[in-house]
Amino acid sequence: MKRCVRFSAILILCLITLEGTAGEPLLIGRLKYGGGGDWYANPGSLENLASFINKQTDLVVQETPVTVDIDSPDLFKVHFLHMTGHGNIFLTDEQVRRLRFYLENGGFLHADDNYGLDESFRREIKKVFPDKELVELPFSHPIYHQVFAFPKGLPKVHEHDGKPPQGFGMFHEGRLVVFYTYECDLGNGWEDAEVYGDPEEIRTAALQMGTNIYYYHINPAHP
Repeated sequence: MKRCVRFSAILILCLITLEGTAGEPLLIGRLKYGGGGDWYANPGSLENLASFINKQTDLVVQETPVTVDIDSPDLFKVHFLHMTGHGNIFLTDEQVRRLRFYLENGGFLHADDNYGLDESFRREIKKVFPDKELVELPFSHPIYHQVFAFPKGLPKVHEHDGKPPQGFGMFHEGRLVVFYTYECDLGNGWEDAEVYGDPEEIRTAALQMGTNIYYYHINPAHP
């Protein structure tokens, strides 16, 4: 039975990829997690990011993001998961297994620390990949040089602790499967201008970096 489930999930992922390349809109999923953290933070951010990607690239992204629970079959309908929040994250053993399977078979997770997520995210992602480490990506990494150039790495969107922003990656068989933006708060910059009052140049930089992350997952060989 487990082999059948594994084959079905792989087949679903393959079909989704083929649909995307055939002109179907690509999907961004907002990851719903347990533990008490506000997974729903920055509710307008992903819609704005999808709209920006559509205007600035040749990709076609559905501008209404979907909410994805790890326990749901819908997990395998999206190839790009975004998670954020301020509080605690907790994954059950089954969720750990499913998320690892998803990531090992073509999925991608972008985690954006909204100041307060760091400790629990690092703990839970270690449960997903106990054999791997989050490593800081050098500024020369292609994710910073996709559609837009960020020679100094992540933009600083929201000042909180006075620390520089950092981008951490986790790799599976040479493929970046998790990208963690820390002390950056990209989702803050993706929100509508009136929500946080971020300067327009900061919002633009955040949306550009978000585009790079998304575009890199779709086409890691670029540029």
